[in-house]
Amino acid sequence: MSLIDLLTGNTGNQVAEQAENKFGISKNQIIALLAVATPLVISYLRNKSQDAKEAEALNNALDKDHDGSILNDTSQLESRQNEGGSILSHIFGSEKNTVENQLSQNTGISIDKIGPILAMLAPVIMGYIGKEKQQNNVGAGGLGDLLGGILGGAQNQAQQQQSNPLNDILGSVLGGGQSQSSGNPLNDILGNVLGGGQQKQQGGGGIGDLLGGLFGGK
Repeated sequence: MSLIDLLTGNTGNQVAEQAENKFGISKNQIIALLAVATPLVISYLRNKSQDAKEAEALNNALDKDHDGSILNDTSQLESRQNEGGSILSHIFGSEKNTVENQLSQNTGISIDKIGPILAMLAPVIMGYIGKEKQQNNVGAGGLGDLLGGILGGAQNQAQQQQSNPLNDILGSVLGGGQSQSSGNPLNDILGNVLGGGQQKQQGGGGIGDLLGGLFGGK
């Protein structure tokens, strides 16, 4: 299953519906957050996996706790929210507050809800990575390539299917993370694309216009 299939298919919709019911945030906003947060988490993990100890720790965590079953049983979301918060603290470290602030500003989800929603989403993202790891029979040494391949494949798919705002968001986010990499996913994805920096200078309106299209139902 590709990353875009995850986000736009049954799993993404079920996750968005649960989060909508729990937090009172529109389903479209949740899907937009998923479209931005998922590549961001994967980018951070890819960078971390370049360190052998981090790669081994991630490999062990995926084997132990993230077999992908959550993708077919989203009733696990609520009970695993605390676990999700711990996952995000490890992935983002000292940049966690900055990430949450940027995501809040650019998706319109209030700062008091962005953290809990991300915590609900994190086990889904990890479950997806764990399932891909199993299917590709990858060990700790191959995680960086696996994660890079997930992002690259999604970027290509999004750019080939830019017929709706969600694909436009994914294409912009993934393009920002891949083509102008500074080695820091926060700068590449949140800074360049969400912050509007280079994207706006190139004539685009950044994520705000794309979200407007999504929320407007275009």
